[in-house]
Amino acid sequence: MKNFLIVSILAVLLVACTSKPKETFVTVTTPYGDIVVKLYDSTIRHKENFVKLADAGYFNGTLFHRVIEKFMIQGGDPSSKNAMPGALLGDGDTNYTIPFEYVPSYLHKRGAFAAARESDDENPLKASSASQFYIVQGKVFTNDELNAVEQKVERRTKQYIMMDLLKKEGKEDELKAFRQMSDNRDTASIRQMINKYRNAVEAQYMRTTPFMITDEQRRIYTTIGGTPHLDGAYTVFGEVISGMEIVDQIAAVQTDTNDRPVQDIRMTIKVLRKE
Repeated sequence: MKNFLIVSILAVLLVACTSKPKETFVTVTTPYGDIVVKLYDSTIRHKENFVKLADAGYFNGTLFHRVIEKFMIQGGDPSSKNAMPGALLGDGDTNYTIPFEYVPSYLHKRGAFAAARESDDENPLKASSASQFYIVQGKVFTNDELNAVEQKVERRTKQYIMMDLLKKEGKEDELKAFRQMSDNRDTASIRQMINKYRNAVEAQYMRTTPFMITDEQRRIYTTIGGTPHLDGAYTVFGEVISGMEIVDQIAAVQTDTNDRPVQDIRMTIKVLRKE
């Protein structure tokens, strides 16, 4: 009897050790159809927070409030539930953020599911919005275009270094002017300002890890497509496993000057747990 009991216990333990962990999926239901997303276990804080909010019905009735074709569709702003037509959205959130969870293998490929956040000058630790998320539509790139992306990220990094430098030195007037240049994408003025502080900016930039697109990443972005310039800057915590045609339809809708769809696109989100 004792031997039989020991064998039975070992068998149970063996099954427990070899069985796969439960996978978590969410269904985003829209007027165009359903988008099914798999949430990653490796980004556990983002996954658990999203599941908690979805189970509580937090997202139900919110809008896809920011849509840019060949880039991404964004939602999760709680203030969008009762927003007036044409109102500027994107500032609503919970009263907390989620720490950055960067997994290098989770790229901003087509279908990536990621957390929105405040920009680096306000949020240098890259903490995520607890509720706002986006789904990457992106586009297919050429290698020359990917080279240009690397240069773009370098310029963006130097801009944030410049803002941080001006902030630390208390040069509020120059900081305000530089932010205005960035908002207006006034590249000539930005370049002139950075050149004024060239040595300090270059010295700080040399302490960072340069943004580089690897051969494997190039293979993905030249075939599947995506938005490579966001890699390493935002937390990707899932991917679309079905319904990308729905993402494409939403991305193609008419939008206003704030990238908000002219016709509201509401969603409900349901959590599915599978063995």
